[in-house]
Amino acid sequence: MTKVAVVGAGVTGLTTAYELLDRGFEVTVFDRHRYAAMETSFANGGQLSASNAEVWTQWGTVLKGLKWMLQADAPLLVNPAPTLHKMRWMAEFLSNIPRYKQNTVETVRLAIAARAVLFEMADREGIDFDLERRGILHFYDRASDLAHARKVNTLLAEGGLARREIAPEEIRDIEPALHGDFVGGFLTESDSSGDIHKFTMCLSRACARRGATLRFGAEVESLSAENGVVRVTETDRDEIFDAVVVSAGIKSRGFAQQLGDRVNIYPVKGYSVTVNLVDAESQAAAPWISLLDDRSKIVASRFGANRFRIAGTAEFNGDNRDIRADRIRPLTEWCERHFPGISTENVTPWAGLRPMMPSMLPRVGAGQAPGVFYNTGHGHLGWTLSAATARIVATNVAETHGAARVHQQPAIAA
Repeated sequence: MTKVAVVGAGVTGLTTAYELLDRGFEVTVFDRHRYAAMETSFANGGQLSASNAEVWTQWGTVLKGLKWMLQADAPLLVNPAPTLHKMRWMAEFLSNIPRYKQNTVETVRLAIAARAVLFEMADREGIDFDLERRGILHFYDRASDLAHARKVNTLLAEGGLARREIAPEEIRDIEPALHGDFVGGFLTESDSSGDIHKFTMCLSRACARRGATLRFGAEVESLSAENGVVRVTETDRDEIFDAVVVSAGIKSRGFAQQLGDRVNIYPVKGYSVTVNLVDAESQAAAPWISLLDDRSKIVASRFGANRFRIAGTAEFNGDNRDIRADRIRPLTEWCERHFPGISTENVTPWAGLRPMMPSMLPRVGAGQAPGVFYNTGHGHLGWTLSAATARIVATNVAETHGAARVHQQPAIAA
């Protein structure tokens, strides 16, 4: 049986492992943490959001970033201290501006394809991850922002996404708990939300049941590929595989360099707060539909009766996981402004590093050396895109290594 290593046990790594098992491979997953989904897949905003597929590679993003550079609580914050990696990444980001429309359409198509794959996994394995299929509501309090949203909507429609514009009074009908004065919004009924950590933890157990070896607490120090053989080197041992899939978040860049490839990932920090709804008043005051405030770049999702997740912001500050009070405070204040009936006495903060490519598209597919593959660099849409990219890369591995499929799955075009 062909042996495949997967480096990384976040949502991209474990969806990849699951798809590889479907194709008859012997799979070993490596992760330096004791459990699955302990980094970027731990506490994100929870949205499975094709409606958030607009890429950031546009001049408006650049101008806002410059404007906000000295504003500590800005939605987008760039540490002005120069590093060679950051400058090269930013240069490539700018070079992708001409592909803004094309990359947005490609992203939304991938997001739509991913839905069916993820729900198929969850249904087959009986995974409960606080899924809410009520849609995602974008809301706007300025006419200029709504006008931009209409332009974005034409690109999303080109990618196959059905949405509808709604009037201010409809926003209140759809989500009575939401407070504010709005000029309009968009409702994407096919989008949904759920707890990425619960899903990924359950998927890791499903992979183990189906025969995968889960090597948690395993610090992979290096990867090498030569003569069609891949070597995974841990602190105290080496192991040989026929192929490797790198899904190691921000560490993917370093592993790619060891394997002779360039995967220009930069860590973009995002923050979240989980508001624990500990009393009946807070539970009644919290929304059930998932929300996206485009101006503040904040998303919010309800997880069951007792949790309300609010996430947002983007911080270019290198490999830095510090949780800053000045970045968390706007999320809590957003909750208090739009949902004044929720108690914010019991709030859990979190920060994670999104592995982002300059094009805003993930790196999916084969590397230069035989047996090397990548499924990484999903940025802020890892939860949304991972199931589709997992199927793509698993199909690539099967085409190269000829493993027989156990379950015949429909292919997704790369």
